[in-house]
Amino acid sequence: MTTNEILKKIQTIETLTSTQIYEIFQLSDYNITENRIEGYLRNRGDKEYLDCGAQALGNFLDGLIKYKRGYKNNNRSDKEPLILNNNLIMKKLRIAYDLKESDLYEIFDIAGINITKSELSSIFRSETHKRFRLCPDSVFKLFLDALDEFLKK
Repeated sequence: MTTNEILKKIQTIETLTSTQIYEIFQLSDYNITENRIEGYLRNRGDKEYLDCGAQALGNFLDGLIKYKRGYKNNNRSDKEPLILNNNLIMKKLRIAYDLKESDLYEIFDIAGINITKSELSSIFRSETHKRFRLCPDSVFKLFLDALDEFLKK
């Protein structure tokens, strides 16, 4: 999934307006305009489409954590390059929605994915850990769809 698709999926999950997305970006102290956000939310073929990029999505997810959880937890400087992958996005969503292990099992069950405890923990490990496992795009997409369904319950 592209960063724009992920942003749009989270917008759908939360039913956010572009103004609310702007406010979430502001929570992470990310300098952005509402016009840029509108470009992120456009379809790829649109002439006003803008690529969201990992840095912007990472800051949006940091803001989403503050929006949902109400606390400040930003150890990353805006100057640090952000290596954003499916695992890191899932970690940030897990924090933002305060998902427990049992919630994650339920989400994966909704997605139709049978996941073991060791497989689940390998997704949330540090990338330097020898048992780290990169989450494939297909699993990540199913996870996002199932998260939407889980949160609507």
